[in-house]
Amino acid sequence: MAQTKTSQCAALPYRLVNGKPEVLLVTSRETKRWIIPKGWAKKSLGACVMAEREAFEEAGIKGRVDCQPVGQYRYNKRMADGSLVECDVSVFLLQVTKMLDDWPEKGQRDRRWMALAEAAQLVSEDELVPMLLRLEETLAAHAH
Repeated sequence: MAQTKTSQCAALPYRLVNGKPEVLLVTSRETKRWIIPKGWAKKSLGACVMAEREAFEEAGIKGRVDCQPVGQYRYNKRMADGSLVECDVSVFLLQVTKMLDDWPEKGQRDRRWMALAEAAQLVSEDELVPMLLRLEETLAAHAH
């Protein structure tokens, strides 16, 4: 039987502006929906390392990744052949320290910093919304 469930890892890129978190969203390549950088989990790389790599490839950012997942969500990814695959996505915080002018998927995606409430409205995966809205509390808890 074909596997219809798979794992992905995602970076939740953020920065603090006047003590308030902002998140960086990117657009998906085909439908231009706002998403967080994510990719297929690879056994050879740790999940948080993979999330960090996706953030670099999709958004042109570098930073400090927290290898403790901040949460997870599930969504259905439409494959090239039209089939749907259910993806379980583990999300890792990435504090952005550097934004590059040039990166592998530049020109294929847009990237934009936004406040948490705006990101929660624009993001296409519903299960990601509570994670975005809780980010300020999550960061405060991580700081202690």
